[in-house]
Amino acid sequence: MPRLSQSKKDKITEQILHYLYSVSPELKFTFEIAKEIARDEEFTRSLLEEIKSNKLITEVVKNPQGINYLRRRRWRLTDEAYSAYAKLQKNTQT
Repeated sequence: MPRLSQSKKDKITEQILHYLYSVSPELKFTFEIAKEIARDEEFTRSLLEEIKSNKLITEVVKNPQGINYLRRRRWRLTDEAYSAYAKLQKNTQT
């Protein structure tokens, strides 16, 4: 499998963040994000972990009943990242 440049990874990361912003406050599973951006789940998961380490997204490990997921994870933007995205969107529209 060919290696992707950092600039291409950054663009894919932007796609992920934009998708999570557009569906916010909804939580999305890794496979749903991968399907939306047309990428492999493992690759998407690695990017999500990288974004999580930058504190832009939050990983949700419990279902609505409070039971831990065994293998699945849901993701959402952090409140700070959402606010920054909303401000950026507002500035670009004016």
